[in-house]
Amino acid sequence: MKPTLVIVGRPNVGKSTLFNRLTRTRDALVADLPGLTRDRHYGLGRYGDRAYIVVDTGGFEPDARDGILHEMARQAEQAIAEADVLVFLVDGRAGLTPQDRTVAERLRRSGRPVLLVVNKTEGMAREMVAAEFHELGCGEPWPISAAHGEGVRDLLELAMALLGAQDAEAEDEESSGPRVAVVGRPNVGKSTLTNALLGEERVIAFDQPGTTRDAIAIPFERGGRQYTLIDTAGLRRRGRVFEAVEKFSVIKTLQAVEEANVVVLVLDASQDISDQDAHIAGFVVDAGRALVVAVNKWDDVDSYRRERVRNDIGRKLGFLAFARFHYISALKNEGIEGVMASVDAAYAAAMVKLPTPKLTRVLQTAVTRQAPPRHGMSRPKLRYAHQGGSNPPVIIIHGNSLEHLPAAYRRYLERSFLEGFGLRGTPLQVQFRSSRNPYAAARD
Repeated sequence: MKPTLVIVGRPNVGKSTLFNRLTRTRDALVADLPGLTRDRHYGLGRYGDRAYIVVDTGGFEPDARDGILHEMARQAEQAIAEADVLVFLVDGRAGLTPQDRTVAERLRRSGRPVLLVVNKTEGMAREMVAAEFHELGCGEPWPISAAHGEGVRDLLELAMALLGAQDAEAEDEESSGPRVAVVGRPNVGKSTLTNALLGEERVIAFDQPGTTRDAIAIPFERGGRQYTLIDTAGLRRRGRVFEAVEKFSVIKTLQAVEEANVVVLVLDASQDISDQDAHIAGFVVDAGRALVVAVNKWDDVDSYRRERVRNDIGRKLGFLAFARFHYISALKNEGIEGVMASVDAAYAAAMVKLPTPKLTRVLQTAVTRQAPPRHGMSRPKLRYAHQGGSNPPVIIIHGNSLEHLPAAYRRYLERSFLEGFGLRGTPLQVQFRSSRNPYAAARD
């Protein structure tokens, strides 16, 4: 089991910057805005031959009693309970604040080893900057600059010493199972569904659009199988995205789709299926990702509304015929098992290995049933097919004059292969390779 370092502190002291420095990634959003990080964010760090888990937390305000600050504090409290070492980050430029004293008191009560780290000390007399933080009672203040990397390596040496002789196994323990991204418009219940799948309040679910700002990757096990679940920020129409932070959130969501194996698109049954839902679905299909659709809040609507939603789906999302649809209540945990069963099936379809002989037989059957249209005096000839990739499955067809095949015939072949192999939940791509006529130059 890898040891866990949890970074805590009041808002805007540089926790996400330090997280990115320790994990050598840009996974956590960073901006000069208090309260940007809200959920726990996990990453993998390495020091020499030792791997460890780093947890970024939202701005910790233990005295918050309600609203989003209270939810952020709850997430931080859960991270503290998971920690092997707590990295208490304070701002050397802002100096000691009453909030720092409140956080320090809470961390001292946790019983966990605490490293007091004074950030943003670049270009300053570090010993003088750190001096006032001794009164927090959390040990020797350690001055660093997370943005510039100054003092971070020494900090890691100290953290590894505190961890002692814990398991130093170097192999990565990251999940080898499917990466599942949960996407949709704001406030459709993505975080509620994520928590329902995990069986715990792992991410903040709050009745306010835009609660989730980052793409939160969470390894978990269900039914004896490993997964990585990615809760994402809600995607609004481009013209409705105003804040710079929200623009970064959109980028993170699109990146999560690109890196996922399976995408769960969450729709809201209490609202009309919108053009934005269709745009999000179109992006998933264009990215070639396997897809499961979860129509949430099904328990909140009457029979008339349910029929209207089904009609809207058929009219606006007809191009998702390859995907399975589930009508669920994430809040009441109804229909969740069906969603995960479809995720498994979609992942298997996306990663399937298709034998060349059977691909060619399916191709020949499709051509016999409907021959390709003529181009001039000749008709394109489709000779054989083989697999060219997975996630999504790519089928390469060889023949003559295939560049003249219309898009409609390509779609017909895609449907034929999906039906021929019984693939559900994944799009499929067909590519053509035309043979060159060796006598074409001589004829000219």
